[in-house]
Amino acid sequence: MRVVFKKDYLLELFTVGKAKKKKYSFQPQVVKQYIKTVNILKAAPNIETLYQIKSLHYEKKCGKLKDIEAVWVNDQYRLEFKTSIEGESPNIITICSLLDLSNHYKK
Repeated sequence: MRVVFKKDYLLELFTVGKAKKKKYSFQPQVVKQYIKTVNILKAAPNIETLYQIKSLHYEKKCGKLKDIEAVWVNDQYRLEFKTSIEGESPNIITICSLLDLSNHYKK
């Protein structure tokens, strides 16, 4: 899949390992797992592959988050994204647009 970062702090976390704004500071083990999760998304050829990786707990959201999909980064954080498909067979590309790294238990 091709991964697109919709928020600057997500790109900073992936490339630098930390974000400039204090609001988006995470513990080192969360950042390490986030980078690992993004690399898994990049390596996956399509969404169906994410279903097979049980540790990600891939899910499509419902209700007010209807169009959003998510995978677990760890027990507390979820990586929210949207996917879209471009191109025609056999040159189909799945684009994964990363939206947010959210705390699952925080409202």
